[in-house]
Amino acid sequence: MKYFLDSAKLDEIREAYHTFGIDGVTTNPKHIMNSGKPFLTAIHDIADWIREEGLEGKEVFPVSVEIDPYIEKADEMVEAARKISAISDNFVIKIPCTPDGIAAARALENEGIRTNVTLVFTTSQAILPAKNGSLFVSPFIGWKEANGEDGKQYIADIVQIYKNYGFYGKTQIICAAVRTGRQIADCAIAGADIVTAGMAVYKDAMTHPYTRQGIENFRNAWDNTAK
Repeated sequence: MKYFLDSAKLDEIREAYHTFGIDGVTTNPKHIMNSGKPFLTAIHDIADWIREEGLEGKEVFPVSVEIDPYIEKADEMVEAARKISAISDNFVIKIPCTPDGIAAARALENEGIRTNVTLVFTTSQAILPAKNGSLFVSPFIGWKEANGEDGKQYIADIVQIYKNYGFYGKTQIICAAVRTGRQIADCAIAGADIVTAGMAVYKDAMTHPYTRQGIENFRNAWDNTAK
């Protein structure tokens, strides 16, 4: 399973790549806002860093960039996506899972502009992006579980549907809005292709009190071993 970083902060992206070996990045308007930079500046900075690292190409290091969320018509979504995708070969365009969004994603994929259909909250919503050949689909986990729904079964059902109809691996399933290490594990068990989470989530997932206790125990033994 691949790890993507949910962020538009260049220092976090750099750290996550060199520390955890993340495989890509997902952004959204909130992440752009949190970066403290204007939209175009933020995504151009990410594109420049990609070139510096020699990570050019969607197949190497995809970066999902969301279009203006105020755009609702399919033809306007397509036009906005064309402009963003022209900035970097790594950019995958995030399109909302609405009827117009599905139409826009279909048209973009036919043009060779890869898409990530986002804000997916039901298994039925996840089917059309795969039928239309989107590169990614982003079912949200954290929001659903915060609402008392079963996120693990939700992802397992999407995985099974994709396997039933030959979509699995062609449209890659990104578990989005992942908030905990348990959710990362649940997505891996269910067979998702990718999880995307913030830096703090990945760090928390790598932390356990018994790991720290074990280190302290071994240090104590090391110090009391005859030299």
